[in-house]
Amino acid sequence: MTGIELYAPRRPRHRRTWTAAALVLAVAFIIVGQIAGAVPGIMLGLLTPEGEVVGWQGTAFTLFSFAFTAGIVILWVTLFERRGLAEIGFNGSGLKRFLRGYVVGLAFLVAVVGIIWALGGYRVDAGGAFAAASVGAALVPIGVLLLGFVVQGSTEEILTRGWLMQVIASRHGLAWGVGLSSALFGLLHAANIDPSPELLTGVLNVVLFGVFIGLYAAREGSLWGVCGWHAAWNWLLGLGFGLEVSGQVIETTPLIVDLGTRTTVPWWVTGAAFGPEGSVVTTVVLLIGTAVLIFRGRSHDFGVVAEPVPAAAD
Repeated sequence: MTGIELYAPRRPRHRRTWTAAALVLAVAFIIVGQIAGAVPGIMLGLLTPEGEVVGWQGTAFTLFSFAFTAGIVILWVTLFERRGLAEIGFNGSGLKRFLRGYVVGLAFLVAVVGIIWALGGYRVDAGGAFAAASVGAALVPIGVLLLGFVVQGSTEEILTRGWLMQVIASRHGLAWGVGLSSALFGLLHAANIDPSPELLTGVLNVVLFGVFIGLYAAREGSLWGVCGWHAAWNWLLGLGFGLEVSGQVIETTPLIVDLGTRTTVPWWVTGAAFGPEGSVVTTVVLLIGTAVLIFRGRSHDFGVVAEPVPAAAD
């Protein structure tokens, strides 16, 4: 299959990482970045030696420490591959695309939570930040974690959709780029909770999310929008409604309302311990979004055919 360049034309001086090496390096970048963030976190008392977070401050530190992984990827792109940030999707109209993606991400999450609520999947356990005894104190972690999720979500997009998907697509085409990057993205969430049906569904939904968001990035020809989408989804899920984010719980007062999952409702409706991302409601919403991107897309919406370059540039 003919390769394509998703975000910017390829130049003769650019190098491309081999596909097999890129898959291995993606995992290595994450591991090294997490270790680099964990060491100071443990020293500051924000993380336990076992890697557990201590309070919302520990969660914030963990989210911001994703920047180590982002830095590693950017160094690899600029120093080894001799490419700039535009080649991994950070091109024009950044603020506009980010904010638009953020709003779309919020809308998707509200739709998922609203449908599960309508199906009887949630109960209200407590009010949100504005019902707290000290509104100001309740809003501080919400604001800090909003920024933290921007860092965390953007880092995952830089690694998977900005770099990995583009590297694979440039050699093998968009289908392989989206498929392999999404599969790896799903596997990275496979140990978030104990083995269970909701974990399997959650991982499959994360893979589907990767397909949807990969097509979103390819059609827009930019990484800005999907960075906003990813950050908005995670933040509103954990800090808007107090629900699990891929099985992880954030211990702080949510902004809107603190929802609890009704155990009398089937797990496949609520996602149970994995949260809404383990629900078939999310499956349906993402399938609809993916179908819209595919059937409304045109060939020129998804990158440009890669032009041959001298072999030395590989």
